[in-house]
Formats: sequence, structure tokens, C-alpha cells
Amino acid sequence: MERNSRIFVAGHRGLVGSAIVRRLVEGGYDDLVLRGRDELDLTDQAAVRAFFDREKIDYVILAAAKVGGILANERFGGDFIRDNLLIQTNVIDAAWRAGVRKLLFLGSSCLYPKFAEQPLKEEALLTGALEPTNKPYAIAKIAGITQCQAYRRQYGFNAICAMPSNLYGPGDHFDPEGSHAIPGMIRRFHDAKMEQAPSVTLWGTGTPRREFLYVDDMADACLHLMERYDSEDIINVGPGEDIAIGDLARLIRRVVGYEGALTQDLSKPDGHPRKLMDVSRLFATGWRPKVGLEEGLNRTYGWFLENAAPPAPRPAATTTGEAAE
Repeated sequence: MERNSRIFVAGHRGLVGSAIVRRLVEGGYDDLVLRGRDELDLTDQAAVRAFFDREKIDYVILAAAKVGGILANERFGGDFIRDNLLIQTNVIDAAWRAGVRKLLFLGSSCLYPKFAEQPLKEEALLTGALEPTNKPYAIAKIAGITQCQAYRRQYGFNAICAMPSNLYGPGDHFDPEGSHAIPGMIRRFHDAKMEQAPSVTLWGTGTPRREFLYVDDMADACLHLMERYDSEDIINVGPGEDIAIGDLARLIRRVVGYEGALTQDLSKPDGHPRKLMDVSRLFATGWRPKVGLEEGLNRTYGWFLENAAPPAPRPAATTTGEAAE
């Protein structure tokens, strides 16, 4: 991409999209096209086509998606499959029709089969059953990958697909119930610290292992791939290291400074037993992450305190002397 290229970052207000915008600005790209949901409804085909016809976009990074944790996927599966199918179908098709030079589509490690051999190689996609707790989201995103590959084969459209590991960092959604693992834990431990609660409950056994990538590293990888990768084959993006959820919870408890107990609710689902990706294809292109997990957690908690933390509870009112009449 040239520094004066016209680049559309779809989903620029989200976790990944905002990090990509930061990285583009740092890299000197000065013609970014950004539209919020109130300005452009990506589920509206006619609006998306008109936008691409009007704006003359050179490159697209498709970071817009409806995402959430286990609880959100269980409760709103219909929304997840519908909205994601509409967003990606409209954007990919309109980009091709408008002559966009290259598009990057973001998948997820949760698209791989639940019991695929570890570490997850790109070739494992569609070789087994999906994890039931996020099946609607996964099926929608797999359809997006297939669309990119089919448009490349039929129309010569230069679309590439990256498969990030679990992402976290500034700009995340810190809902204690509907968010992903790291922001959800940060919020629960922070609230427990502020309320002086005696314990925090962790869903499941704590034994599943997950791989986490700081979102600014993901943004850096996206630019790297836009400049150096050109294949219909999907490519994994991650640090190549994982951690047990229980160990992650203890690390976040330390970062937050919560001193209470950590308990477990064994009635809740674990999800995938392990998700560690083989990132040898990416590393062979010369890219490596820069931010380790503990450093990334400290940065993320710092951002949360400045931007997303709820107000501290007010102390109970006290009086001295005689009560007023």
C-alpha cells in the first residue's frame, strides 16, 4: 500500500479496527476512509454499494463484525450469524465491484474444529465439528473466508484472510458477562477490588488453554500482510504461545491488585479445550509480535482505568454530633 492510498477500515471503532487505524496513522497513511455505524450500515447492501461507488477505495481492511464471548453467543446466536453474513457479503462483493485493489478479511481461531490437532494448522479448517457454543458466529465467518477464496478464483479479486488468535487490548468491551475472557476478567476483578468482595468466580474448570495477542500487534500484522502476503490460503496470526485460563485469571488478579479468593463454577461450559495456532506460515514472512502477555495486560488495565472503569463506589455517609432537626 502506498502512503497516499485510499484505505477503508470497516469497523474502525472496534477493538481491532481502532488499533489498525492507530497503526496506519503511525505509518504515515493519510487518506483513511472511516464510517461509523450511524453513517454507514454495513448490513444494508444498497448503502454499501453506493458508498464504494462514491468513495473510490483502493484497499479494504474488513474488521467489522458482531463478536462476543460464550454467554453472548449462546443468547444471541441468530444475531451473530445474520449480522456477520450480511456485513461480510455486502463489503466483499461491493469492494470487488468497485475495483478495490486488495481486501483483508479477518477470521478467528474459533473457526477451527473443536478437537483439531494442536497446534492448529491452516489446513485444519473444515475438517471436523465446530465448538457448539460459538457455531453461528463460526459458520458465518467461514462463509466469509469461502467468499474471498471464491471471488479470487472466479473474478481474480485480491482478497486475503487472516485468522487471529484471541485478541485483547485498549478499546475492548469490558462487560463482565458478555465480553471475551480477558476484558471480562479485568472488569470482574476490578469490580471485586473496588467493592472489597471476598471472591471472584471463574467459569468452568480453568484448564482450557488459550492463545492471546495484544491488539496493537494484530494491527501491525495486518499491515504486514497487506504489504507482503498474496494467497487464497488463510494465514494464522498469533504469538504461538498459550496459557491455561486458570493461570490467566491468577495473572489478571495480580495485575489488577485484587487480593480476594478465586473460585470456580463447574456448571459453566469450558468451550474449546485448547486453541493454539501454528504460526509458522506467518513467522516465515518475517513478522513477530512485540508485546508479551503480562505487559499487554498491564497496558490494557491502564487503559481500562482511564477510559472504561465505572466510578468508584461512594463511601457510606457518616455524621458527627447531634442529628439535625
